[in-house]
Amino acid sequence: MTEFAKVATSRDDVAETPLTGLKPRPRILFIQTQAENAGAQEISRLLGEGLEPRGYDVHHLFFYRKTDAFDAAPKTIFCRDKRPGNPFSLLIFFIRLVFQIRALKPDVVLTFQHYGNLFGAPAARLAGVRHVIANQVSAQATMNDTIRKFDKFFGKIGLFDVITVNSVDTAGEYADFPPAYTRRIIHVPHGFKDKRSKLTKLAARKKFKLPEGVILLGSVARLNPLKRLDVAIKMLPYNDCWHLVLGGQGPDEMRLRGIAKGLGVEDRVHFTGEMESNEIGDLLAAMDIFVFPTEAETFGLAAVEAAQAGLPVVSNDIPVLREVLQTSEGPCSLFANSDNPESFVTQVRSLLTDQDLARQLVSSGQKLKAIYSMSAMIDRYDKLILDVAEATKESGELPV
Repeated sequence: MTEFAKVATSRDDVAETPLTGLKPRPRILFIQTQAENAGAQEISRLLGEGLEPRGYDVHHLFFYRKTDAFDAAPKTIFCRDKRPGNPFSLLIFFIRLVFQIRALKPDVVLTFQHYGNLFGAPAARLAGVRHVIANQVSAQATMNDTIRKFDKFFGKIGLFDVITVNSVDTAGEYADFPPAYTRRIIHVPHGFKDKRSKLTKLAARKKFKLPEGVILLGSVARLNPLKRLDVAIKMLPYNDCWHLVLGGQGPDEMRLRGIAKGLGVEDRVHFTGEMESNEIGDLLAAMDIFVFPTEAETFGLAAVEAAQAGLPVVSNDIPVLREVLQTSEGPCSLFANSDNPESFVTQVRSLLTDQDLARQLVSSGQKLKAIYSMSAMIDRYDKLILDVAEATKESGELPV
């Protein structure tokens, strides 16, 4: 695929879609950093799918193409084929970004991830876009001090009309930011699709060529050091019958493979590579227990999906996971310390020996869908986008 193989369609060339009974909605553009199947990309994909039937003209723009995950996606463009590697290529990328946004003429731009906000918001303003919604779906731990300072400044001066967060814990991370920033923050709980599979455990394992007759631990995540998947691998020497499947791709794969080889468990660690969203449920069906030793999240979508799909979960004891993995029936997860792999081993053993405890977690997890409803998330963004689009810059009004 060559650079700019997909080009923005001129607004004047797009025919209106007849949507009986629907009030015309704005053209919206979702801006992400890299094109790949990961959590932040899942959020914008789900939002786009939910908003399009409501009359929005939804487009997606990625700074660069990481994998082929979005090659066939409609109304999707890539600014670059590869990540800019030096200051000059970064400048060229930014100029092209401005022109691509200007050609598309969106009414509202929604930016995602810290780099999406950092480059997408000023590019949108330079392209003449009046309304920008920044989505803070990157944990603070993933941002260096420079990015954090730019983010604070952009929010303070109003480069972002609104800043959404998907958990109360994430909102709290901005408590020390100036009021001009924090008054723009709106909590929009993340919705998710039911990932329960129709496959039996045996059929699911056959699909992914996973061993039968073993205890299969698993996780779904981008293979990044902050996900701490090395902790899951370090659990395996504690029991020769345990295997681990890791669903996803990322820059940490070779290091993880090296850790597995060094511990002598490489034959019990199974990597699936990048997965499409509709495959995740089948992989979850193959697992016995979902482990989530991540260090930093704004929501923890993968763990929420696993719990709702009927898996007992063991996750790192961080505040955001305590928040989202909880229903009226109690926690949906046991918690452990990612700095101590043995604590994960202890919790996994508890679930394998105490079936009542496992059933209690599963029962609670199956109520998560009602709390983090897809329709509720779409409703909130629908109202938010319309409110932002209708607010005038002169009045300084912001949606509440």
